[in-house]
Amino acid sequence: MATVSITSADRQRVLLVEDTTSLARVYIEYLRREPYDVTHVERGADALAAIERQLPDAILLDLALPDMNGLEILKHVQAQQLPISVVVITAHGSISNAVEAMRAGSHDFLVKPFSADRLIVTLRNALERQRLTRIVETLKDDFGREQYFGFIGGSLPMQAVYRIIDSAAASRATIFISGESGTGKEVCAQAIHQRSPRRDKPFVAINCAAIPRDLMESEIFGHVKGAFTGAVAEHQGAASRANGGTLFLDEICEMDLDLQSKLLRFVQTGSFVKVGGRETEKVDVRFVCATNKDPLSEVAAGRFREDLYYRLHVIPIELPRLRAREDDVIEIARHFLAAFAREEGKRFAGFAPEVEAVLRHYGWPGNVRQLENVVRSIVVLNDGETVTPAMLPPPLAEGAAAQPAHAGQAAPPPARTAGGARPTVRPMWQVERDAIEEALRVTNGNVPRAAVLLEMSPSTLYRKKSLWESQDKAG
Repeated sequence: MATVSITSADRQRVLLVEDTTSLARVYIEYLRREPYDVTHVERGADALAAIERQLPDAILLDLALPDMNGLEILKHVQAQQLPISVVVITAHGSISNAVEAMRAGSHDFLVKPFSADRLIVTLRNALERQRLTRIVETLKDDFGREQYFGFIGGSLPMQAVYRIIDSAAASRATIFISGESGTGKEVCAQAIHQRSPRRDKPFVAINCAAIPRDLMESEIFGHVKGAFTGAVAEHQGAASRANGGTLFLDEICEMDLDLQSKLLRFVQTGSFVKVGGRETEKVDVRFVCATNKDPLSEVAAGRFREDLYYRLHVIPIELPRLRAREDDVIEIARHFLAAFAREEGKRFAGFAPEVEAVLRHYGWPGNVRQLENVVRSIVVLNDGETVTPAMLPPPLAEGAAAQPAHAGQAAPPPARTAGGARPTVRPMWQVERDAIEEALRVTNGNVPRAAVLLEMSPSTLYRKKSLWESQDKAG
């Protein structure tokens, strides 16, 4: 095996598989001034061994090898889904082999003899296509995630949250999470911890609204023996237990103003003194805070220190309401249904279409927590393979009764009032369908343009349009 050694770490690795030594030297000379680290092997078995040791970025592959057909190497690369650009080298009379190689996944081919320029351009283009492919796959991974460190849902608002966590998790910067109750603020904090280099260290959570004010300082900083009545032993606070990891302060706006000043000093210096103690302790923690209130309104009202707010509010993450998360509500409901059915030994496997319609259109003021409670209630109080409208608890039951028997057919006209006039209130599903159909009419059926006018996701519009069309056909 011959290797051309190039020391730059920025160079890409090229594996040259060519059994004619003189030709191999020519090709290596062609590439001498290019940013490639070229390794040459003469046999197919050596090529497979070289790939096993270290993946090259590209392979220049002669098909006529002494121990195997080069197509076997190409098929191995494809079967293993290896991120390698393969350029096949073939003789002039074997174009059919090149065509077969392209069908098998080769990026391009070269017919002998070829010039230095032809080799350089072909290899450069193959590597560039491979780079673009990797970018596309990365974007697919980033924007197509249906689950993420405890979160369930692939809606655009949640994809934005995932991207912020990806970008911020490795930093030491404090993260401030806001959102309505039940949107998953602690799940978000745990995701930040799990995505960070501190994932193997402790994650310690303190709910500032659930602990009495006179005990909060001790819960965070700890206390020494005899610090107050009942302090019969020394207590390690959350700050000490989270050393090296993440300290999550939930409902931070509920913290007493006097304690806020001590927290500010702790955030600034990383040091604190236990209640009743004299020695200063220093720890390394990453702060994550959360609130379901508007922190600036709390600052304006004098209930939250402005200097502490600006110290903590470094990287903000706002969690969307469940009703703003498109079809995530269905995915989350299915997850809860499967989990609770296993837990309770029930047969449930899915929701009836009418039930899914109710879940989609309900406002969910309690967000994911409310959805979880609703599904648990259904599973505990009922049994069957499918959740039907009759199983829905209040207030969703009223929503099920308001749904038409066939969501695609027109609703019967409302009854006249005593004065003979019809009431003007129509079901929300009907108003929504009329608005969508009008937007599609105005845009001549252009779904993306209609979605912009309606300020909704194109994917949601496509789904609703497809559902109505299928229901109309069935009816």
